[in-house]
Amino acid sequence: MGRLFDGPWPIVIIIIVALLLFAAPKLPAMARALGQSMRILKSEVKEMKNDGKDASASGQSSAPDGEQPFEGKVIPPKATGTTDGSGQADGSAGPSSRA
Repeated sequence: MGRLFDGPWPIVIIIIVALLLFAAPKLPAMARALGQSMRILKSEVKEMKNDGKDASASGQSSAPDGEQPFEGKVIPPKATGTTDGSGQADGSAGPSSRA
């Protein structure tokens, strides 16, 4: 008489039978969720492939009015109130000046 676990096929068949017995009511919902996930993944991959082609095929930048982007440094906004040197406007007490 042969051994039961000589190859992978008997184990696969036992797993399939166990799934059919214990998870049969949930299988349609799981298959539907898997199908939706595959469709979303497929559309995202297609969008990623077409994303670079659209900008280079049109020959225009995404900037409005044909302006080209440029590099520069960021200038912080000016404070509207007076500061007392602690960085807080109008003399309000910050967390570091509590007594």
